[in-house]
Amino acid sequence: MLTGQKIVLGVTGSIAAYKSCELLRLLTKKGAVVSVIMTESAQRFVTPLTFKALGAKEVITSDWEDPDHTIPHIDATRDAALFLIAPATANILAKADQGIADDVMSAAILARRCPVAFAPAMNINMWQNPATQRNIAQLVKDGAIILGPAAGEQACGDKGSGRMLEPEEILELLEGAFTPRVLDRCRVLITAGPTFEPIDPVRGITNLSSGKQGFAIAKACAMAGAEVTLVAGRTSLKTPAGVRRIDVTTAYDMYRAVMNEVSRHEVFISVAAVADWRIANPATRKIKKGYTDTPELIFEENPDILASVAALENAPYCVGFAAETDNLIDNARAKVYRKRVPLIVANLVQDALGQDSNTVVFVERDQATPLARASKEQIAQALVAKIAQEVN
Repeated sequence: MLTGQKIVLGVTGSIAAYKSCELLRLLTKKGAVVSVIMTESAQRFVTPLTFKALGAKEVITSDWEDPDHTIPHIDATRDAALFLIAPATANILAKADQGIADDVMSAAILARRCPVAFAPAMNINMWQNPATQRNIAQLVKDGAIILGPAAGEQACGDKGSGRMLEPEEILELLEGAFTPRVLDRCRVLITAGPTFEPIDPVRGITNLSSGKQGFAIAKACAMAGAEVTLVAGRTSLKTPAGVRRIDVTTAYDMYRAVMNEVSRHEVFISVAAVADWRIANPATRKIKKGYTDTPELIFEENPDILASVAALENAPYCVGFAAETDNLIDNARAKVYRKRVPLIVANLVQDALGQDSNTVVFVERDQATPLARASKEQIAQALVAKIAQEVN
C-alpha cells in the first residue's frame, strides 16, 4: 500500500508539529519515501535535523538555501503520490485557497503535480471562523482531502474541534487511500476477540485471543472499500477507522448480534474465539472459598455461529477460522464440510494467540494453500484479496 510511495510531508507553524515527527516515523516504517517541507514558523517548534534523523529523504526549508534543487517548490512534488500538510494552520489553508505563493510551502502547494491533503490544527475559534470554513469548503470543491480535525483539549486551554488527528489515525486514513477498493460497497460482518462466560459476578471462562487478527481484517476490509460491521468480544483494541462496532460479552450475545445483523451483509468472517460451552448455572453472588462447598459447574453448548449463518437460506459468503493444536489441515477441512463453508483459515494455537504475527493455511474443499509467516495485517490483506476474488 504505502511501500515505495513518494509522499511529501508539509509541516507548518503549529504546536502540533511535534506529531509530524511521529507521523514521519510511521510512514517510513510502512515503506513510504518521505520528503519534508517546513515553513519558517514550523522550525520554531521542530528542527529540520529532527526530521532528517527520523528518516526523511530530504528536508526543504527555503527556495534559496537548498543546493540539491534548482527550484525546490517545483521539484519537491515531482513524481509524488501525495502532498500531505500536517499540521495545516489556518494561514496555510487560506493561502492554498487563494493561490498565494509567498514561501516555499505555499508555492509548492500551488505547483504540485499530485493530490493534496490537509490535517488542520488550530484553536477552536479559528477553526469555526466563517473565513476558515469558506476556505475549507473551496479546497474540498477543488479536490483537496481534509483529514480531521479532532475535538478535545487544546494547547491554549480551550476545548473543542481543531486538534490535529493523531499520527496513527492519519496513517490509517492514508493506507485506505492507497489501497485498491476491491471490496467497494461490499457489506462485511466480522466477529473478533474472545468471549467470556460468567461463573459468578466476578469470575468467568475465557481464552487467550487478543482480537488482533479480527481487528486487522476489519481494518483491511474497510480500506478495501467495504462497509464493515465488527462484533467484538472483550478487548481493549481501538476500532479501525470507518468500522461500525458492536461490543458483546458472551458467546450467546455474539450469536444474537450476528443473527440480527447478517441479513444485511454479503460476507461473513467468523474470526472470534468463541466458547463452545457456557455455564448453565452461574452463581448470582460471588462464590467464596471456605463459605460454600466446591461449586458444581453445569455446562451447556453454545450455538455454532458460523454454522448457523452458513445454513441460512440466503447465506453470505462465509469464512471461518480454526485454531488447532494438531492435525491442522485435516481438522480444518473437517470444519469446511461440517459447517458447510467454502473457506477456513487455519492456524496452530501456538503460532498465533496473543502474537502480532501468524502462520496460516487457507483450507478449502479441494485444496490447502499455506501462507508464509507474516504479520496479522499482511494476513488480513491476503484474505481480503482472496475474498474479493471469490465474491466478485
